Amino acid sequence: MLINAELLLQYQRCKRRPFLDTHGDKSQRDAPNELLRKLQQDKIAHQLSALAQKTYHQPDYSYGNWERGEKETLELMQRGVEYIYKGVLLANYSEAYTLLSRPDLLVKQPGQSHFGDWIYVPANIELGKRPKQEYQVVAAFHAQVLATVQRVPAETASLILRSKNTNYAVDLFKWTPRMQEILEEFIQVLELPNPPEVFISRQKCNLCHWYSECYAIAQSEKHLSLLPGVTPIRYTQLQALAITTLESLANTSPSTLENLLGFDREIAPKLVVQAQCALEKRPLILPYPLPIEDITFTAPIEIYFDIEAQPDLDLNYLLGVLVVDRLANTEQFYSFLADKPEDEELVWQQFLDLVWQYPEAPIYHFCVYEFDTVKRLAKLYHTPYSLVRPVLNRFVDVYEQLTESVALPIESYALKAIARWLGFEWREKEASGAKCIYWYDQWLETGDRALLEIIQSYNEDDCRATRRVKDWLVNFFQDEYDLRLA
Repeated sequence: MLINAELLLQYQRCKRRPFLDTHGDKSQRDAPNELLRKLQQDKIAHQLSALAQKTYHQPDYSYGNWERGEKETLELMQRGVEYIYKGVLLANYSEAYTLLSRPDLLVKQPGQSHFGDWIYVPANIELGKRPKQEYQVVAAFHAQVLATVQRVPAETASLILRSKNTNYAVDLFKWTPRMQEILEEFIQVLELPNPPEVFISRQKCNLCHWYSECYAIAQSEKHLSLLPGVTPIRYTQLQALAITTLESLANTSPSTLENLLGFDREIAPKLVVQAQCALEKRPLILPYPLPIEDITFTAPIEIYFDIEAQPDLDLNYLLGVLVVDRLANTEQFYSFLADKPEDEELVWQQFLDLVWQYPEAPIYHFCVYEFDTVKRLAKLYHTPYSLVRPVLNRFVDVYEQLTESVALPIESYALKAIARWLGFEWREKEASGAKCIYWYDQWLETGDRALLEIIQSYNEDDCRATRRVKDWLVNFFQDEYDLRLA
């Protein structure tokens, strides 16, 4: 059986996925979504950019014909070409397993190997901006297979990243032993009769083609990973105490948990209340909530603010603002949109001009991104401090206020999950922040204005959803306060 770097990469993210990739029913996999396609396109573009200044050779073989690919690669290595793109290296690991390495680049360097007065070192071209552990483990995997093929240990490996310091040297002395441990663990998992336990980690799971299958299992089991706040580290600690159900967690004393790894005196009671909230299917006030006087209030005029961005372009192309005048009983949505990247400064100025028309109005947003982005845009476009600081002083993070004070019977504290629990629905059912990134790229390529209209509709609904959550929070605490006074 072949073990390749992709399986090892995915194993570090999720022990279940590579088992299913190897043994699962492929007809049960989800279809690729737009964001995954975009990431694949971005990676190809990044690779082409990294290769633009290099004269490289690519072995002639079809995907899956690894013997032919290895033969072609070895011929190029014997010739001593400077760069080999997508070469194929094979090494026997045991009677049952063969390691398949396809580093993005094999780079010729001075040295001694059985090819001659040169050796090769592996380089991988990665889309990330940081040298993550998973990247370095994969680089060590390529180096180990390469050492077997050229009969001399590789002294180094490198990562070509999407950052200012593009080349990163991998410490093989550090990462090769760790890679070997992970490889052995992975083989043990492959030989199990059943896949590892489900664990839903939304940030890692959302792009996986097994997500629907795993999520259905987690729901049927009422798995604790569906409870907000249960991380893999905390789940391991809970398992050690035989706390694996909502009921058992809800009935646990916080003092039992607070000294465990991943917990503390604040997290432990909050997680217990979160379990109680899920069981009772009703919101509950958290331990140590914000003081009632610090909870937001209803103002005569309120502003709701949401940004759409394209991270690859370092661009905030849409600043959406909903102005609610409760005295006049009016609402007005403003969509400050950059049709092209160079219009970012214009929409920034339009945003500032609008919010200064309402100098007393609180500016509600969901999560810290809007606050941080306004600070960044002010610095980027040299906006006077006197114009920006009063605006930032009016920002109110609805997410922070809610998550510090209330537990909700939901699986996620993302805006969509909270607002939908409150009965709010987006007009574009399949829209998301990730899809807006894809749609804006498509707009730049095709000029199809219908794509911009979808994004603007989604952004407006984000502002209105933020309002729904904020209003609910105000009313919830007012009701609770009235009950306590009664």
